Amino acid sequence: MRKIALEEHFAAPDFAEYEVGVEQMMNDKDYQYYRERLPEFDEKRLAAMNKAGIDICILSQTSPGLQVEKDPHLAIEKAQRVNDYLYGQIERHPTRYGGFAHLAMHDCSAAMKELERCVKELNFKGALINGHTNGVYLDHIMYAPFWEKVAELDVPVYLHPADSFDSPHMYNGYPALKGAAWGWTVETATHALRLIVSGLFDRLPSTRIILGHMGETLPFMLWRLDSRWEISKHNLELQEAPSHYLKNNFAITTSGVCDEAPLKCAIDAIGIDNVLFSTDYPFESVPLATDFIEKAAISESDRAKICYKNAERLLKIGQ
Repeated sequence: MRKIALEEHFAAPDFAEYEVGVEQMMNDKDYQYYRERLPEFDEKRLAAMNKAGIDICILSQTSPGLQVEKDPHLAIEKAQRVNDYLYGQIERHPTRYGGFAHLAMHDCSAAMKELERCVKELNFKGALINGHTNGVYLDHIMYAPFWEKVAELDVPVYLHPADSFDSPHMYNGYPALKGAAWGWTVETATHALRLIVSGLFDRLPSTRIILGHMGETLPFMLWRLDSRWEISKHNLELQEAPSHYLKNNFAITTSGVCDEAPLKCAIDAIGIDNVLFSTDYPFESVPLATDFIEKAAISESDRAKICYKNAERLLKIGQ
């Protein structure tokens, strides 16, 4: 079956300094495997796609990227550079690759300008943002014009995990819990909830956010989120319960979660039209991810929506 994958990573030639934190989380053998594949766009990547029956990969600069750059001017310059680099790679394989913009969120005006350039001139499908930018989250009032530009351009933002700005005491002595195994899920799910309770989707109801890793646990928390929100003290009253926004403003991908039980739960919780296929290349096994989605006990019509139809609609592929 045709497949489109959305959370597929690469590393630009001059971005090694931004991968140090991720490298330190992993054992040397596995990270060497990733290091060989992140900068490569031809033999290894295309072979993996062909073997798995993946037609198109939407590529994004690997985490944490420019979100950890301290110099705003350098971040703006490098964002333009990495997006131009990605565009060059896509042009070499235009039927196989698409792109998500990498943005310097240090400066709202610059991020808006670069997103518009990437969408209108480079034909990118939206943006992927690696969490907070030096501790500033995307619900900050400074980003209000950015979200208006996102809504105007009618493209999604993929909210990708990153390290917490500060390390919670509860992880002390257990470094494996701080990263992709658990800490990134807590960080990204909380970031998504900040967007909801900030009132973003009441102000801009057409805004669409994509979450990886089967929704960072949020599809499994809808009832409790609504129940506890109802009795909590709020900074802002929402027009709807939190679950409404997760069902109407969010899509999720299967990246990094090859398990039928959470897949079925996600479909039931947020709807089949909001679940999309991804592999998390090269950090997860492409054969495992594709074998999982091809054999999952779901209807063929649902499988087609997850594998490619939802992505075609959300990213306007083929339009």
